[in-house]
Amino acid sequence: MAFSPLNTKSQYHVRSISLPSRPHPLIPEFDEHLCRLRVPESTCSSSSISHKLSGLKDLHDCVDDLLLLPLTQQALAQHCHEKWVDELLDGSLKLLDMCGTSKDALLLTRQHAHELQSSIRRRRGGKNGISTEVEEYLTSRKKVVKAIHKALKTLKGMENKCSFSPLNKDPETISMVSMLKEVEAVTVTVLESLLSSIAGAAARSKPSGWSLVSKLMHPKHVTFEDAAVDLSEFEKVDAALYPLIGHKGRSANLVHADIVRNELEKLESSIQDLEEGIEFLPRRLIKTRVSLLNILSH
Repeated sequence: MAFSPLNTKSQYHVRSISLPSRPHPLIPEFDEHLCRLRVPESTCSSSSISHKLSGLKDLHDCVDDLLLLPLTQQALAQHCHEKWVDELLDGSLKLLDMCGTSKDALLLTRQHAHELQSSIRRRRGGKNGISTEVEEYLTSRKKVVKAIHKALKTLKGMENKCSFSPLNKDPETISMVSMLKEVEAVTVTVLESLLSSIAGAAARSKPSGWSLVSKLMHPKHVTFEDAAVDLSEFEKVDAALYPLIGHKGRSANLVHADIVRNELEKLESSIQDLEEGIEFLPRRLIKTRVSLLNILSH
């Protein structure tokens, strides 16, 4: 079965994936999962990222099954002292760290969103506005964004890093290493999408800029509904909050406060879906790492 590496920047070329010469049923299954994950999404919504996380789970499950094949284990065990082995193991640790960063960012954002939503409910109809609570939420978001930018730099450094050379390697080894590197690469891509979605507009500019949100919320240029069409759920909340900053009294536009509360409800629901979607990944990364270590130690 022909195999065209979907990462065109790969430093090695694989003509086919065949373990053995007549492909194992897991090989076309792997190719199918990988192709689906390589298709770019048209939106940055949490639903599209959740879909990618679900596909990533299927891909990692397939790799775990491939690592149980005797031929796979024999192929990898012959090269336990090569540099690309250390790169794979080091990459798995970095991905585990990025999973932790993603989960922490989701948890903190959900907690602060819930607190802000509760404040809006308590203050509705009262004399005092929620400017202070809004500023606290945005301050917490900036802290999350700062951690995300650091994580994104780490992920960027993992791209196209491979010292593997196909010279003097048997086809089985070339095929399996290719697949493991492709899994790492697509996992990096999905985590980048997740973290960028959480960070929102700040992930595409300087962390303290918030220029996109400020421009979107200018009343003379565009309405919130129009501006929010292509934004993630995180960005929609950020954008909706800015008109409430500085309003201390009841005149702080109760209608807009309702919009904020509605967007916060959607955000909490989206975060819950993302948390459930990423829950599998640390366990799968650990399982694959342990399998590799067991294979290489024999």
